[in-house]
Amino acid sequence: MRPAEATRDPSARWEHYEHGADIGVRGYGATRESAFEQAALALTAVIADPESVEPRERVSLSCEAPDDELLLAEWLNAVVYEMDSRTMLFSRFRVRIEGQRVTAEAWGEPTDVARHHPAVEVKGATYTTLRVARDRSGTWVAQTVVDV
Repeated sequence: MRPAEATRDPSARWEHYEHGADIGVRGYGATRESAFEQAALALTAVIADPESVEPRERVSLSCEAPDDELLLAEWLNAVVYEMDSRTMLFSRFRVRIEGQRVTAEAWGEPTDVARHHPAVEVKGATYTTLRVARDRSGTWVAQTVVDV
């Protein structure tokens, strides 16, 4: 688990959890936005250490879906698409959610195999264990399994 670097949200963090041959990503935060940001950091961490990725270039992303769970899957798939199509990794995210639409910025840099040591390629977010909700403490949790 790593604390959020660019946020003042003390509950913001991410983690991985095991799920068969794939990997679960989970983000926590005081808001849905923060939990989505942390889930995207967890996604990056499946591939490489986010701390090794410099936030040099900004990329705008957007997506929408009919509910929070599907919105999380669409969001993570938008991140996967941008990383793949631009051959980039991201280490910082800013998410805004209005209704069931995400508009966001991601900061990162082109993948440098020698420096980033990418471990796997993420194919996409699945609907397995897909969940966006508040836990007993009121912290938002955003989680799903990613196909690697």
